[in-house]
Amino acid sequence: MGLLDKLQVELNRAGRAAQDAIDEGRLRLEIFRVRQLADKAAQALGYAVYRARAKSEELDAAAWERLAATLRDHEAEATRLDAELAKVRAGEAAPAAADAPAPEASAAGAPPAEDANAAPPPESPPTA
Repeated sequence: MGLLDKLQVELNRAGRAAQDAIDEGRLRLEIFRVRQLADKAAQALGYAVYRARAKSEELDAAAWERLAATLRDHEAEATRLDAELAKVRAGEAAPAAADAPAPEASAAGAPPAEDANAAPPPESPPTA
């Protein structure tokens, strides 16, 4: 593999890492926003129940259902986004695992004695 090919591989890897970080950040912000909306919906529901009880009344079913549905929707959206974030994180681990066999495959085609004992190829990902 030539120097320019190695440079291109590293640039592509850096680009993927940057895109993954951007995607994760975007998802984290969206999760935060949706959780804030869920908190506001829970607060509105709590206030409605409090006001109704303060008047010695029950909260009417339509208001309860509307407020509870809003809260359920926001919680469901937060759960969906959490699952999407987990997939993005799992996707970050998958390319590192997919890159690991590539140096071994190229070493398998090399002569076993001299080149196999040489320094590890620069493409191998760091172990964490």
